[in-house]
Amino acid sequence: MPERLAPEAAKPVAFRGGGFAPTSRRVVGLIVFICLIGFVELGTRTGFISSLTLPKPSDVLATFVELWQTGLLWKHLIPSLTRLVVGAALGVAVGMGVGILIGLFSMIRAGLVPVVAAIFPIPKIALLPLFVIWFGIDEGSKYALIAFGTFTPTVVATYGAVDNVDRNLIRMGQSFSLSWWSIVSKIVIPGAMPGILSGLRVSLAIAIILLVAAEMLGAEYGVGAYILEAGSLYDLERLFVGVTILSVLGVIISALITMIEKRLLRWRV
Repeated sequence: MPERLAPEAAKPVAFRGGGFAPTSRRVVGLIVFICLIGFVELGTRTGFISSLTLPKPSDVLATFVELWQTGLLWKHLIPSLTRLVVGAALGVAVGMGVGILIGLFSMIRAGLVPVVAAIFPIPKIALLPLFVIWFGIDEGSKYALIAFGTFTPTVVATYGAVDNVDRNLIRMGQSFSLSWWSIVSKIVIPGAMPGILSGLRVSLAIAIILLVAAEMLGAEYGVGAYILEAGSLYDLERLFVGVTILSVLGVIISALITMIEKRLLRWRV
């Protein structure tokens, strides 16, 4: 008769489904970033990299500190953040609503998908003069450009995410006699949320690009206006300060979306 294993000899089996889950490695990204900055600093100091091509990161940092101390940083940053938040919020909210309606109703899909497909490839920056004519050269045209630029990618990402919801889950909800609204709110929307949030990353990146373009026309203050002024004077230190601010803004937005994903998508763990 075979011997029975002692309870302490049994080993727990790891959950195999977690093998493809991404693991946070923030230190690695920080190390890579520091190495890149160090390489550029060393290259510019030794002459390996021409000062006409890239400025010294230390000079860029000194220019940023000067911008901070003079108070000009907030004079440029606050208008940009206001335009970005207002325009992107309008575009994303309307885009998600339209995308969900397209995903749920065949008649709306038949009517709006061709329209979205027609306006999606249009370069939004090329429409800036038209928005200036419609909404004026003040804040209205900037809000409208950012909203329109984030609207179309949000619509496409949203109705694509709704389409990709597992139909077996919807059938299961129907078999338990759930109402239409219960199926939408408890199955369709949560199931589509990963795709919606992925599309939101793209939409907000486009919003930052359009923000800079909008501020280069008729804006006294803003990161885009600051970059345009620095570029016209060929002031590389100020130019790279503006680019760095936009890069940091993009990193912050990505981190916020990651926090939202962790909160809303805990069911995927």
